[in-house]
Amino acid sequence: MEESIYQKLITLNDAEVRYALQHQIKDGSRNDGGVIDEYSGLAFASHGGTAAYMASMTAALYTKQSKYYRNNEVAEALYKAAQFMLNRQHEDGTISLGGTNFNSPPDTAFVVNGMAQIYWVLSDETWERGKALAEQIKTFLERAMPAMLTGGCHTPNHRWVLTAALSSLYRIFGDERLRTRAEEWLAEGLDCTDDGEWTERSNGIYNAVTNIMFIYSSIGFQKPELLEPVRKNLEMMAYLVFDDGEVVTDYSGRQDWGVRHNLSEYFLCYQWMAEHDCNPLFAAMYDLAAAALTHLGPVNNHALLGSMCYPCPNVEHIARIDVPDNFKKVLNVNYPMSDQLQQMEQAGHHGIIHHSSMHTSFGAPVMRYKEGKQSALIMSGTPSFFSLRNGDAKLLAVSLATTFSPGVVEMENFVETDDGCRFSTTQEKGYYGPVPSNHLPASAQAAISPWYLLPHHLRPHTHVQQLTITAELIKGDNEWLIRIHSDERHDVITQLSLLFPRDMQLSGSGLQKAGEGLWHWSDGELLGHSGSYSMQLIGGAKQHNITHMRNAIAQGDAQRVMINLVTPFEHELKITLNS
Repeated sequence: MEESIYQKLITLNDAEVRYALQHQIKDGSRNDGGVIDEYSGLAFASHGGTAAYMASMTAALYTKQSKYYRNNEVAEALYKAAQFMLNRQHEDGTISLGGTNFNSPPDTAFVVNGMAQIYWVLSDETWERGKALAEQIKTFLERAMPAMLTGGCHTPNHRWVLTAALSSLYRIFGDERLRTRAEEWLAEGLDCTDDGEWTERSNGIYNAVTNIMFIYSSIGFQKPELLEPVRKNLEMMAYLVFDDGEVVTDYSGRQDWGVRHNLSEYFLCYQWMAEHDCNPLFAAMYDLAAAALTHLGPVNNHALLGSMCYPCPNVEHIARIDVPDNFKKVLNVNYPMSDQLQQMEQAGHHGIIHHSSMHTSFGAPVMRYKEGKQSALIMSGTPSFFSLRNGDAKLLAVSLATTFSPGVVEMENFVETDDGCRFSTTQEKGYYGPVPSNHLPASAQAAISPWYLLPHHLRPHTHVQQLTITAELIKGDNEWLIRIHSDERHDVITQLSLLFPRDMQLSGSGLQKAGEGLWHWSDGELLGHSGSYSMQLIGGAKQHNITHMRNAIAQGDAQRVMINLVTPFEHELKITLNS
C-alpha cells in the first residue's frame, strides 16, 4: 500500500480512537464501556457502533506508526468495550442493532465478521496484553455461534452477511455445522444480474456490503466461484461513479436513495480484488476509493483493520487504466425482468413479505451517459426516471405523479433509441364487486361484520380503467429533450417534479413560490446555476394549482419545481447545459 494512502488510514483511525476515548461511558451502568454514537447520543453494540470503535482501537494498538501503538489507555478502553459487547449479548448469542432489529441474527453476523478480524489481530503472539483481549473476543464469537447456526434474515443481503459470518467462525472453530448452514443459504442462488446489479440496487451501501461478504466467504470456504458476481458489480460501479468518487444513488432500492455516498466502503473490495485478479480497472478504482475515503467503515468493512487481516502488498505495482469518462452504458437491457415478474405468482407469497421488500425493480434497465463534467442517468422502475449533472449544477430527479392510482408513475417498457430511449407505462385501477356468497366467512352473518375479515382478494373486478403514459428522452449536443405524452383520457391531474439541490440558485419569470423550497413553474425560462455551471430549462406549465400529490416523490433536502398538467397532454421539457 502506498505510504500516503497508509498514512491517511492511520490519520483517520487515530481520530476514531481519540473520539472513542473521549466518548466512552464509564459509569458502571449497563452502558459501561460503550462508545456514544454521535448521531443518536446512545451506545449500541452494533457493527457501526461500539464494535466499529473496537476495530479502530485494535488497528491502532498494532500499527507502529499510530500514536496509540501499544497504548495502555487504549488497551484498557478496548477491554471495557469488549465487556460492553459481552454484556449486551443476549442469552441466545445475538445482539440488537439499537432502536430496532432486536435479538437480530443478521446484525450479530455483521459484528461477527468484524470481531473475527479483531480476534485474528489480537491473537498475534508478540503482545501478551493483546492475547488476553483476544480471549474476550473469542468468548463473544463462541456465544454467537448458535444464532449463526439457526438465525434468519430480513433482506437479500442479510443472507450473505450470515454466510460470511459462518465462514469467519469456520476459520476459527472448524465446526462443520457452520459450513453446512452456509450451504443452505447459498443454495438459494446468487442474486446478481449479468451486468452486476444486486437485488437491492444500492450503490451507496449494500453493493459494498454484499461484495465484501462474498470475498470473506470465498476465502473462508475456499470457493473462488463466489468472486464472480463481485467482479461483475465492481466492473459495473466503474460506470456509476463521479470524478470525485461520489457514487450514483439515484435509483437505489434502499435508504441510500438520493443520498450522497462515496466509494469509501468499496476500498477493501477494490483493494483485495485488484491484487487478487491483477486487474488494472480495479486498481484504478481502488485509487479513486482511496482518494475519496472519508471514513473507515463499520467493524465488518473497516479499511485499516481489513487491510491488516487481508494484506495486499502488491496493489501499488499493478498497472492502471483510466476509469471510464466518456461513454454511454446500458445495464440490464437483456435481463428477463418481465418474464420473471410473471412467474412471481407461482412463488405463492402473493407479493407479501414482512420486514423487507420484494424488490420488484431488480433487473430494471438503467442507462448512463458521461462526457467529462456532464452526466445523465435514465432509470426505469424507480420514483425518478431522469437525473442530470453539469459540473456543480444538478438536476437531482425528474419524477411524474398522477391522481389516477394515485402516486408516482414508475417508467417501464424501456426501449433504447439512437439518441436516447423511450418508456411506456400503463396504470390500472378498477372496482370490486360483492364477495361471492360461497366465499363469505361466518363473520358476515354476525351482528357486526368487520371489513378486515372479508376475503377481498376474491371480489370480482368491475369497470377496470387504464391510463397509459409514454416518455421519450432525446440527447443532443449539450442538451436533453424530454417528451411526455398521455393517452386521451380526460381530467387526470398530473405533476412533473424537478428536484434541485437546496444551494442551487433558481430564477425565472414563471417561477412562483409555493412554500419552503417549493415552486410552481408556469411558463418562460427557468435558469439554475451553481458556481460556474448552469442549466437552462424551457417547458413550464400550470394547468392546476395542486402542490402536494398523494404518494409522490419525497422531497428530502432539496427544492422542488412543479410542472402541473392535466390529461390529455403532450408536453416537452428542454434542458440546455452551459458552463
